[in-house]
Amino acid sequence: MSLNGDGVPLVSVAIPTYRGAAHLAAAIDSVLAQSLADFELIVIDDHSPDETAQVLAGYSDPRLTCLRNPVNLGPAGNWNRCLSEARGHYFKLLPHDDVLAPHCLERQVAVLEADPDERIALVFSARDVLGPDGRRLTRRGYPGGREGRIAAATVMRSCIRRGTNLLGEPGAVLMRRALTARIGAFDATYPYVIDLDYWFRLLAHGDAWYCCEPLAGFRVSAQQWSVAIGRSQSKEFLAFVHFVAIRPGSKLGVFDAISARIMGSLNNALRLAFYRLFLH
Repeated sequence: MSLNGDGVPLVSVAIPTYRGAAHLAAAIDSVLAQSLADFELIVIDDHSPDETAQVLAGYSDPRLTCLRNPVNLGPAGNWNRCLSEARGHYFKLLPHDDVLAPHCLERQVAVLEADPDERIALVFSARDVLGPDGRRLTRRGYPGGREGRIAAATVMRSCIRRGTNLLGEPGAVLMRRALTARIGAFDATYPYVIDLDYWFRLLAHGDAWYCCEPLAGFRVSAQQWSVAIGRSQSKEFLAFVHFVAIRPGSKLGVFDAISARIMGSLNNALRLAFYRLFLH
């Protein structure tokens, strides 16, 4: 139920899930425990063959809506259904493996509420990397760690030059739903960077705001989408860089492309080593 009087929830949090029964309750509980109460939570089960339905049957919170796709849409298809079902002024996609810190929505919404001219396209935060059992393995954040506004061109170039998604996984990002309606659906042309592609498209319409506090937890597990496509990640990142470079108005140069190639390959090697160390 909306607390702002217009019948529309302030925030829509959407959890796309497939075979997520093991960790889904932790994701749901982290949203229901938010210090900001004016939200809707939508869980969309992508026709899972596991115990997802039983997990969802244990909840009765009126802010929670549970939907099930009649056929499996795949990750991108389910993410886009999440977009289409959301009604809130702000939107957050939370994969079923991940969790939010208790003040995540309150902190991120406050940034966008204080920006009536809508010069901020998205808010992102530091995040904890969690093992399958929920134990914190490490922490990731934007280089420099300073709270505040970052010019869109700066954050995009930093991602390219460092060969990775510095803005983070979907759970770490909050955006305006009106802006998602303008830029459209998630594009799975490059599956590994489907989220980064969307962040870049948002940043074509405004700057980013970084919260240095870890407001989300990103769980790594052997079943995770990004783990499953592990060895193709650096190739997809380079293909994405080329795609960005040919967009109208792109200011990426030769140095950016070279840096992306070197750092993308290095990050992929480090990522695979991390997965082997903690997931096997």
